[in-house]
Amino acid sequence: MTDNLIETPARIEPCFLENAGAELLDLVAEISTASAALGARLHPRTASSLAGLVRVMNCYYSNLIEGHNTRPKDIERALANDFDADEGRRNLQLEALAHIRIQKRIDEAAAAGALDDPASEAFILGLHGEFYRDAPEAMLRIEGPNGAIVMEPGRWRRDAAEDVAVGRHEPPSSAVVARFMAYFADRYALRRMGAGRRIMALPAAHHRLNFIHPFPDGNGRVSRLMSHAMAHHAGIGAHGLWSISRGLARGLENRGEYKSMMDFADSPRQGDLDGRGNLSERALTEFSVWFLRICLDQIRFMADLFDLDNLTSRLARYGELKDWRPEASKLLQEILHRGEIARGDAEAITGLKERTARDLLKLLLQDGILGSPSEKGPVALKFTVDARDVLFPRLFGDVI
Repeated sequence: MTDNLIETPARIEPCFLENAGAELLDLVAEISTASAALGARLHPRTASSLAGLVRVMNCYYSNLIEGHNTRPKDIERALANDFDADEGRRNLQLEALAHIRIQKRIDEAAAAGALDDPASEAFILGLHGEFYRDAPEAMLRIEGPNGAIVMEPGRWRRDAAEDVAVGRHEPPSSAVVARFMAYFADRYALRRMGAGRRIMALPAAHHRLNFIHPFPDGNGRVSRLMSHAMAHHAGIGAHGLWSISRGLARGLENRGEYKSMMDFADSPRQGDLDGRGNLSERALTEFSVWFLRICLDQIRFMADLFDLDNLTSRLARYGELKDWRPEASKLLQEILHRGEIARGDAEAITGLKERTARDLLKLLLQDGILGSPSEKGPVALKFTVDARDVLFPRLFGDVI
């Protein structure tokens, strides 16, 4: 391999598996079926509220991959504008808020059919810029082999001082990152792909973005958010009800798989029978199978966790633990199926007198299990910390 090839965008080829085997094709079909079933019977408003829980989980595991153990309760405190006095822990909370804010925008844009191409240069730069938008300088200061730099959010690497090594891997030099990313955006432009090919592109794009390592820091977080957006574009986002970060952090058999599989996918081509690109086609195939198995595992995990067939009974159990009158469960279950109700509907749903129904509604709003955008606006389910522990006790069951 010549230096000229190393510093040209063709270095990231192959970008696709042109001859996908039966295992990959079966995974694409299974993922499509499983994701379509996840939350299919939920009203979009209820699904959106449930997705808020998944964002906290996705954020927790994405931070964990980076070696930052920001506990879910600390993340939820930050969402309530309650920050830790310790600067280091407060900075981790700020990271968490940024992740959740961006993922929420992705989910909302996907629901509205307005999500931009996740592989585009503008989208990826926007992810990085938005993630570090409110970061203090301490979070932007990067210690590198050439000394410390202060990272500029939303800008590719471009100076020699920003050249990096990631373990054994030496990404393209900063001087050529812009050319590599233009090539990346063209190769993974989703508008030219059908649904199945978009799913197949997910693992490769995830790895190749990290292979280029276009930013001094934050590449892993950006790649996971990009992958989340790509899943929506591929039609397997399921309202944002599953988390790629949880799967990558846990692996299929052990927590070290993500790092080792990413490293394996860096492998150069191994002879004439290993594709025609610079990188190994066999390694990309194995990585893609692993990555898509992770996706399928997480979709199935979330379907089992939410257990939507029995969610109504768990809502009733929540009401019992709160010692509410029986009509509260009837109201919650109706809102679950309808997504939201006008406040005046509470009387007809519960069969209570107007004043009593209004008082019950007020009680549920004060608890937080219901929420509303305004004092007189419609009410919808909100899955608070207390509700989460009763309704979905296994959501963070493996968190220490």
